[in-house]
Amino acid sequence: MSEQSLRVLITGAASGLGAALARAWEERGADVLRTDRAAGDGILPLDITSDADWAAAREHVEQAWGGLDVLVNNAGIAGGGRLDVSGIDEWQRLVDINLLGAVRGTATFAPVFKRQGSGRVVNVASLAGLVHPAGMGGYNATKAAVVALTETTGHELAAHGVSAHVVCPSYFRTNLMAGVEGRDAALQQVMTKLVEDAPLGPDEIAAAVLDAIEAGTELIIPDDAARAAYQLKLTDRASYDAVMRAQARKLDAVAE
Repeated sequence: MSEQSLRVLITGAASGLGAALARAWEERGADVLRTDRAAGDGILPLDITSDADWAAAREHVEQAWGGLDVLVNNAGIAGGGRLDVSGIDEWQRLVDINLLGAVRGTATFAPVFKRQGSGRVVNVASLAGLVHPAGMGGYNATKAAVVALTETTGHELAAHGVSAHVVCPSYFRTNLMAGVEGRDAALQQVMTKLVEDAPLGPDEIAAAVLDAIEAGTELIIPDDAARAAYQLKLTDRASYDAVMRAQARKLDAVAE
C-alpha cells in the first residue's frame, strides 16, 4: 500500500481530531475524504446514524476512487452522567452515535476491503474505553465497546489483509464539549475543565496516531497521561481504584 496513494475517509472531520487527522494525512500525501453531519466546503454530508448516508458514502468512494485504504470512524460525542442522574435517553444517544456509528461504518466498508484484500479500520475511542472514571458510565461503556469492536474487526478481517486500530487518548483540547447534552451538570463542569486544561491539542494527537498506525500498532494510546493511567490499572489495581474513587467523591462534592 503506497503512502502516496492512500485513500482515507474520516467521519467527524469538520473540526477537532477529525480535522487534525485529515490535515496530517494530507501532509503525508494521502487523498482524504472529509465527512461530517453538517455540510461544508470540502465536506461530504454523512450522519453516522444513517444507513442511507453510509451507503451514499460508499457509492461516492467507489465512483471517485474505486476503493478505500483507510476508514476512520472518528465522529462521536461526549456525555455521560452519574447512574442516578443520567437518563436512558442519554445512554441511547451515546450508543447510537459512539458505538453504532462505528459499527455501521465498518459493516459498510468491510465488503470493499474484502474485495481488495487490503485496508485499515481506525476507530477513535478514548482512554475511557480502557479506564472507567465515575460519572461517565454511558461514555465509558460505549468507548469500551468500540475497543471490543475493533479487536473483533481485526480478528475477523485479518485473513483478508485488513488491520484494525483503536485510538484511546486522554483529554486533549478540542471542541468536543460544545455539543454535550445531559442532566448531570456537575459532570459537564468537571469534564469541560479537564478539556480546557489539557496540555495537548488535536494536531499533536493526530501526529502520534499516524505514526502508530504506520508502525502497525493496534491499541494506540497516543499521550503520556493516557499511558500512565492505563499502566496504573494494569500494574497496581488497588492504587487505580483509590484514584477512581477519590475522583467519584470529588464529583459528588461539585454537585453539592
